[in-house]
Amino acid sequence: MALFGRKKSNKSEQSSDSEPKKEKGSWRRPANTAFKQQRLKAWQPILTPRTVLPTFFIIGILFAPIGGLLIWGSGLVTEITIDYTQCDTVGGSPTDLQDAITNHAVTVPKYNYRLSASESDQQPSSAPRYAFFNDTTQTDVSKQQQCIIQFDVPYDIKPTVLLYYKLTNFYQNHRRYVQSYDADQLKGDERSASDLQSGNCKPVAEINDGTSTKAIYPCGLIANSVFNDTFSNLTNVNPADSSTTTTNYTLSENGIAWPGESKKYVTKPSGDISNLAPPPNWALRFPDGYNDSNIPDLKSDEHFQNWMRTAGLPTFTKLWARNDADTLQSGTYQIVAYMNFPVKPYSGTKSIVISTVSWIGGKNPFLGWAYVAAASLFVLLAILGTIRHLLKPRRLGDMSLLSWNRQ
Repeated sequence: MALFGRKKSNKSEQSSDSEPKKEKGSWRRPANTAFKQQRLKAWQPILTPRTVLPTFFIIGILFAPIGGLLIWGSGLVTEITIDYTQCDTVGGSPTDLQDAITNHAVTVPKYNYRLSASESDQQPSSAPRYAFFNDTTQTDVSKQQQCIIQFDVPYDIKPTVLLYYKLTNFYQNHRRYVQSYDADQLKGDERSASDLQSGNCKPVAEINDGTSTKAIYPCGLIANSVFNDTFSNLTNVNPADSSTTTTNYTLSENGIAWPGESKKYVTKPSGDISNLAPPPNWALRFPDGYNDSNIPDLKSDEHFQNWMRTAGLPTFTKLWARNDADTLQSGTYQIVAYMNFPVKPYSGTKSIVISTVSWIGGKNPFLGWAYVAAASLFVLLAILGTIRHLLKPRRLGDMSLLSWNRQ
């Protein structure tokens, strides 16, 4: 038995000796390939004055004309901005809209009006004016508070003419605000009040009307705070043709949203409409709630679609209407802004912006000046580097300049 056991022991020793020994941690060692052992061929340029300084000059020379073209393209855009935030503070008791603008209008302060003209030699003859009229005879409550704005167009403006509204100090980029909507509900899926309450729409997810709890459609902070000021068409109050007293410049509210935005929404939500309620701030639009014949068509509401595409900065503009066919003739124009959207509680402002487009789009001189500034910086660094290299050159790889070789 002892002999048997000794032989068994020797056999086990021989088998263990024949197996290759694995070093500690070898299972974590990368394979011996060029890629994993970082032996691939690579270009490692040595940055010398002869390569860096010409590169700076080339970048500066290229960026300067690009910036100049962008600034020139932005200068081709005509833009008229009128802030009407304080319009409802204009005094007086006008009897009608015409009496308001004739006898109670005040001049818009200079800091609330700006004209960026493509034809700089032509400026308006007078500053814009506005007046406020509270028309209590209007059955539509959303059109009772009227701000009548008159402004000069100093020269003919060719299409496309765009009407924007502009808000300041409104942070649509807040994290909780951006997430506050339900994509499934907007696409038409039936969502109960409890479903929305447990999602991102809280606290604008459900509402109790005293008898039952209803799901808000569309839910969330973004939909609840939708911009609800509206605007009339432009009216030329002193047309060149004396045979007519007024000339309307019609603006279309179609084609103002990005292509494909309508795919995110449905014409009518599924399920029982009686279980849905409008957002709290939609009371002016739907004072009696929803029914089968009175429900928002989000698929065709391009104003709503523009608002749901949140802005990245607290000062932003969103397109309201456009005219792609007609020239806006020079003259004095009038537009009525129906004021419903509150901006004073958060120290914001609201304005109308009438703008054109050029080959680079809307007015945005910042990009052009950024290119010019970058070009100037590169050229300046190249000049300073060249002077330094000529006055006090240094030998490449000079070991005496190492810190431990200095005395």
